[in-house]
Amino acid sequence: MPPLLSTTDLSEPTEPINRKILAVSEDLLNGFYVAPFEAIADRSSHELKVVMERIRIMLEAGTIRRVRQTLLATKLAEGALAAWQIPKEKLSAAFRFMADEDPFSGHIVVRSTDRDLPGSQFNLWTTLKVPQGESLEEHAEVLRRIVGAGQFRLMPANGVFALGVGHMRRRGLSPGALTPAPAQMMTTTNVSLTDEEWTVLLALKRDLTPEEIVPRPWVGRAKETGMTLTDFYRVARQLDAKKVIGRFSTFLEHVKPSASGNKVTRYNGLFHWAVPKGREKEAGAEIGRHYCMTHCYWREGGPDFGDVNIMGVVHGTEKETVLAHKAAIDAHLEKVGIPLLYTSVFWGGQSEIKPSEISPVIYRDWHQSHQV
Repeated sequence: MPPLLSTTDLSEPTEPINRKILAVSEDLLNGFYVAPFEAIADRSSHELKVVMERIRIMLEAGTIRRVRQTLLATKLAEGALAAWQIPKEKLSAAFRFMADEDPFSGHIVVRSTDRDLPGSQFNLWTTLKVPQGESLEEHAEVLRRIVGAGQFRLMPANGVFALGVGHMRRRGLSPGALTPAPAQMMTTTNVSLTDEEWTVLLALKRDLTPEEIVPRPWVGRAKETGMTLTDFYRVARQLDAKKVIGRFSTFLEHVKPSASGNKVTRYNGLFHWAVPKGREKEAGAEIGRHYCMTHCYWREGGPDFGDVNIMGVVHGTEKETVLAHKAAIDAHLEKVGIPLLYTSVFWGGQSEIKPSEISPVIYRDWHQSHQV
């Protein structure tokens, strides 16, 4: 008889059952699911009861930092990648303010380079979103004054080629592993929602608590809105059809160690590529088809960053492996005849990851309380 596993063992992402569950639950459930945990159970070949129990244990242990229905916020808000030049003595306080006090900043990452490169003076990187009709530049300027930043650069996405984490699924990937066809570019065109759709959207996007990890997690959320379950599901499917629903996902804590001291990843590289004007869509599709890419965007870096126009992120447990993925992508671009004019790597250090707020009401209240 095999030995019983402790709660710590059961919370480890590398435990065999957990690993199979996470390989599905991290980023393979695209769109809206009435019964998302059943879908995870079906795809991972484990019983529903086991799947819910393990996800609940990992969430309570902090192995999973959140379980939620993601949104494609690029269609619901104005957004950009923001690079900040922060004086060293202010970097820690600026990081904490972005992470703790600004609900419109999402991924907050301290980044550095191995050598002096164009843009290496930008040491804090964040994603930034503001509600439709508001100004990214205005919000960033307020943040700049509060945290004492020097300059900043906003880089909106012109197109999205890869967006999905899947750390466990990507472990052990061979550099150069490709999807059968080039990635399709997703647009960032804003869509309009009705009041009813906003009500359902805001109910869907909140993190699930351990108590909500049940076969039908949306029943309680529908009650909160005062809608019938039938109407709630109908509107959720409308949102899915409008392509504003992202993935149902269990987000692994990949920066801090697990209960046993293991890290899911140790390195993340923000890769920059400059390709000839007019070939951004083609290059992004070829880069985004590499399985190792968790994110891949067409963004204009401008002169500050050597005029790069494609950016993407790869995670790994070894720095050499991350660089091997980068080398394989560069070689692939050469093979398919896309000239590489310039490239660089920015390494991630301290980081916090949270969903960006997109509520106009919260935005107005925040600015009223942070007038400087």
